[in-house]
Amino acid sequence: MTKRMITAGTLVFAAAAWCQSPDTILVNGKILTADDRFTTAEALAIRGGRITSLGTADEIRKLAGPGTRVIDLGGRTVIPGLIDSHMHAIRAGLSFATEVNWVGARSLSEALGRIREAAMKRRPDSWLIVAGGWNVEQFQEKRRPTQVELTAAAPNNPVYVQLGYGWAVMTSAGFEALHIASDADLPPHGKLERDALGKPTGAVSGGQDAIIALFDRLPKPTFGDQVEGTKLFFRELNRLGLTGVVDPGGNNLAPEDYQALLEVWRKGQMTVRVAYSLCGQTPGAEFEELKALTRLLPMGFGDDMLRFNGIGERITAAMNNNDRPTDAEKEKYYEIVRWAAQQGMSLTMHWPRSASAGQLLEIFERVNREAPIGGLRWSIAHLNDASAENLRRMKSLGVGWTVQDAMYFGGDQFERQEGQAAARRRSKPRGRSASPWAPARTRTAWLLIIPSPRFNGFWTAKRYRARRCAVQKKLRAARTHCASTRGQRVVLVR
Repeated sequence: MTKRMITAGTLVFAAAAWCQSPDTILVNGKILTADDRFTTAEALAIRGGRITSLGTADEIRKLAGPGTRVIDLGGRTVIPGLIDSHMHAIRAGLSFATEVNWVGARSLSEALGRIREAAMKRRPDSWLIVAGGWNVEQFQEKRRPTQVELTAAAPNNPVYVQLGYGWAVMTSAGFEALHIASDADLPPHGKLERDALGKPTGAVSGGQDAIIALFDRLPKPTFGDQVEGTKLFFRELNRLGLTGVVDPGGNNLAPEDYQALLEVWRKGQMTVRVAYSLCGQTPGAEFEELKALTRLLPMGFGDDMLRFNGIGERITAAMNNNDRPTDAEKEKYYEIVRWAAQQGMSLTMHWPRSASAGQLLEIFERVNREAPIGGLRWSIAHLNDASAENLRRMKSLGVGWTVQDAMYFGGDQFERQEGQAAARRRSKPRGRSASPWAPARTRTAWLLIIPSPRFNGFWTAKRYRARRCAVQKKLRAARTHCASTRGQRVVLVR
């Protein structure tokens, strides 16, 4: 009898709690439910971080109590937050508070103006760094900045501007501070660009490893700056429509580089959900490092805001972007990924070229025969010219493709390097068959308030022109992997 009374009392208490006034209501908006019919509602109610009701503005207002926060959307649209499947958000946050941001600059003159403004606010001799996040296609001038222009904008500061992972330009003060006078002073495979007279232009070109090594010579932000930068970068992602990212790690992201993220998480200041990966840092010792790092870190360990997501995107240095690995290098790689499969870990692998991806898929297929990987959410990142055959093999394994919008910016260069046939193949959409898996089912849903009617659709490449059908497709995919709208967790990002 006592047990029955306790159970009944608990149920009554739970029902009463559910019927209590909501903490927050959103009214007079356009709530995109992303259900099968893509229906909309005017308002919703939230209590305890979960959506409790959807309906008309009048219906939801009647639920409000004396302490309920009322947000009048004023016609704005509410959507589930978007999730980026491949973003180096942890790394970007480390320096975001101390670098100059060119995101959204519509002209080179505007970008240089941001350098000029930063120089006025900072002390002389302090570095001004633009660590990517821009492309010549966003500028009206359709070109890169010159050393002369950077020096004119900040004559008293060393300036470093990086474009992707293949090019950077510095002022003379920057070269002096890093003690670079010739190619011999650069990281391996880096090269000083020169004009027709053989005079250095201030630009440095080279492979990814060379540019990363050059960036690593720059002064590091303090831990306080890293924490602040992480919070600021997450808010920038929120502004652009993102409330979740899958961070694939990286070959220059050491364990200490995760500490700022962990500090933000410990203080409950996360505004973006992060699923993060780990990779070994020491060539030849990756297996031992990964086992040590994950010994007490099972797959999926974490909470709604921060979760361990396996290994990647560099599994071994020897296999990283290697079109012709030796049998020994492939065997070492196989040992690690087989171990990951046996541990039930997700895995993502950086691989840019379809012509050599077959050898990677052979290893995955070999592992799959011993430890099935279909439900582990493995993926290949980039693979910008993926062939139909490789996509078929990936789909049969349940391996995803985290393809980015690199071809929007780099299509011309890709065609020059790989030829028109590869470029045509890369430009054709693959449809659902190219994306065999979608975001994991989660109990946590997010809402993002965005302007309407100027909202045109799902954003990509930081450009806001897309069709409404793209929004519906993305939101339906998100809806498919949440049990229902009502009862889902919600975090308001404004």
